[in-house]
Amino acid sequence: MRKISVIGVGYVGLVTAACFSDLGNTVIALDIDESRISGLKRGEMPIYEPGLEELVQRNMQAGRLSFTTSYKESLKDCEFIFICVGTPSGVDGEADLKYVESAARSIAESMHAPIIVINKSTVPVGTGDWVADLIRDAQPKPIDFQVVSCPEFLREGVAIADFMSPHRTVLGSTSLEAADKVAQLHLPLRSPIVITDLRTAEMIKYASNAFLATKISFINEIADICESLGADVKEVAAGMGFDPRIGKQFLDAGLGYGGSCFPKDVKALVYMAEEMGHEARILNSVMQVNGERRNILIERLRQLLGDLKGRRVGLLGLAFKANTDDMRDAPSIDIAEELLAAGAKVHAFDPVAMENAKKLLPKVEMAKDAYELAKGTDALLVVTEWNEFKNLDLERIRDSMQQPIILDGRNIYQPEQMNSLGFTYFGVGRGYNGQRKTKTEIKVRPNAA
Repeated sequence: MRKISVIGVGYVGLVTAACFSDLGNTVIALDIDESRISGLKRGEMPIYEPGLEELVQRNMQAGRLSFTTSYKESLKDCEFIFICVGTPSGVDGEADLKYVESAARSIAESMHAPIIVINKSTVPVGTGDWVADLIRDAQPKPIDFQVVSCPEFLREGVAIADFMSPHRTVLGSTSLEAADKVAQLHLPLRSPIVITDLRTAEMIKYASNAFLATKISFINEIADICESLGADVKEVAAGMGFDPRIGKQFLDAGLGYGGSCFPKDVKALVYMAEEMGHEARILNSVMQVNGERRNILIERLRQLLGDLKGRRVGLLGLAFKANTDDMRDAPSIDIAEELLAAGAKVHAFDPVAMENAKKLLPKVEMAKDAYELAKGTDALLVVTEWNEFKNLDLERIRDSMQQPIILDGRNIYQPEQMNSLGFTYFGVGRGYNGQRKTKTEIKVRPNAA
């Protein structure tokens, strides 16, 4: 049993703390937000993540997990301390490291024995060296420590499963001994462990997220081509995904990526490249394609309804993805603001994200469920792929709408079924949209010979 401290109780920090305690370690999680820590001590979760509340409460009751706002308390007899604070985008796309800096200085001022500092936050290449210098310079008296990079690869909505059954654990350090100790900490997870240097470990995280973002933008571009040519991107993606060189994941066409990771990480990697004099041409295109995705439903709506002023539009879903209440860079924000600017009356329903959404979209009226949302609407826009939306009573939805129009930004419905039910239905990249063409015109270029 080891004593571990975790700084930050957001999505990464709280999951990290809860999971390490569930593995039998003694974990104390720290945050400078007193209200968050007070709430956690009462068993109140600051975020929504399936299974997290039960995991936290079980380990608190077992005495393995506790919470504090005090660095001195957190560092007492501590062997490992994880930095899990936010690194939001700066003005030019660079990662803002003010929270990492604050954590490093506080560690330096409060440590009283040798310790291993582990960067789990997504940080620019070179941050590990910078953190080491910060701690060394801020120490009241010299105490030995080592810095290890251990980037997180947790997906919101399945973060506990990702932590407990990771595809790999990446560790980087200038000290092989420190990296080995952190590797021993992760051995119960039985995942492949990659040990490398600090900067390479930091780069692995950025390269991984940038590649996944590229897959999303790629399939969205294919969706646009499918739409023009009469092909179905869902079937195209399924056919592609059977190839093990491509894989099935992240080939869902729709409204593009959002959340706390992909947008800021791609921007940060582009910024780092440009700082070194490199033009990140592919990644710039990835961001451009993604930025254009959020207008597709509104443009389609204008084609169907014309002027949107006074139109009642319902948004099915608000969170950037299902199984989370995270509204960071959620497509729903841009869509709602564009609709409001056009004079539409915007209503919305999300199973868990409405409280967070109210702070960002005060002019959007929230409904108690999908059926209340549908009443009197001129159109429904599927924005988040919640499972409960897939099994709605669609006939009831249709009968309560002013006009049975559904624009499906996540392709959760089958076009032919929706058309047979009497909906005017459009998905993303569903070239036929349920209406099979009887004739396909193929233009043949004359033989040059």
